[in-house]
Amino acid sequence: MIEELGVHNFKRFKQLSVRLAPLTVLTGLNGSGKSTLLQSLLLVRQLAERPGDMVVELNGVHGLLLGEALDVLNVGADDAVVEITTSTTASGRQVFHFPIPDDRSLNLTVADLGQGVPLELQGAGTDFTYLSAERLGPRDVFPISAVDITHVGVGEQGQFIAQVLAQHENDQVPEALRHPSTEQDGVITVRAQVERWASDIIRPIQLTASWPAGLSVSVIRYQEPGLLSEGIRPPNMGFGVSYALPIIVAGLLAKPGTLLIVENPEAHLHPAGQSRMGRFLGRIAGTGTQVIVETHSDHVVNGIRLAAVEDRTIAADTIVVHFFGDGDPVTIEMTEKGGLTKWPPGFFDQLEDDLGRLARAKQR
Repeated sequence: MIEELGVHNFKRFKQLSVRLAPLTVLTGLNGSGKSTLLQSLLLVRQLAERPGDMVVELNGVHGLLLGEALDVLNVGADDAVVEITTSTTASGRQVFHFPIPDDRSLNLTVADLGQGVPLELQGAGTDFTYLSAERLGPRDVFPISAVDITHVGVGEQGQFIAQVLAQHENDQVPEALRHPSTEQDGVITVRAQVERWASDIIRPIQLTASWPAGLSVSVIRYQEPGLLSEGIRPPNMGFGVSYALPIIVAGLLAKPGTLLIVENPEAHLHPAGQSRMGRFLGRIAGTGTQVIVETHSDHVVNGIRLAAVEDRTIAADTIVVHFFGDGDPVTIEMTEKGGLTKWPPGFFDQLEDDLGRLARAKQR
């Protein structure tokens, strides 16, 4: 597990170190540095994907769009070196130094790999998943990856979701990740469990994923449960399904000791669905997969709290929330009864603020 992540001279932060837990929530103001932390992990991850290569790309890989090397150097930096520090259970503390070149480079070169990339960032396929905020919306067809299928994950935009689901649909889902309704009929395949979790989080659906012979694309089609009809095309099912489905598939295929990073899991979901997504992510983290969530949704956070105190699928003391405001982030712990130890200004207090303003408006 990654226990701590630090950055020096990287983008917004001249110096920052945060603790990571089995389930870490990053939330706060827009442009306050949440994505910066995730991007630092993705840069180190690149070093694992290209063994022996000391160069990381600032654009394209994992959807990164960081510009030129000088764009990632903190404006107050005392020297032209970006440092990313990881402290992990398996590999201990490691510091990666990236000198910033003078020219308009689109890459960074690590000065020394030291002991190598932490084991926690080396997983292939579904053993490391990063899902960006900019996921694919409804598509009639999806691309396929040409790499060994065991090394294919759902992709940072969910672009390989159909291929991965078609490949793994008959695999068995571990007991701890199965939907509670499984007790009724005992159907534990990936496809059946994806349908149940999706029906719970989004809307009742059945699905079929295929990789048609002779085509370099993969396909997902949906059906309304209980109705005999032709498959429904993704554009006729809405964005919520397309945005949430890769999270569900990646979560059900994740193994203990692996890493799942999700940005904005609430995207295009109604409030109840956002809460249920939080409960689902809590369940995943409770089985041993380290989960890092970047979110603007209090419903997702409350769903995670319910996973701890109502579902009992994750221990409250294995959850940490970092709130990013105008200054250094505020670390918030969770109590055993689901309470939060701090409530800084701006931390999901807009509802109370708006209701107070409405109440005062009625009195005028």
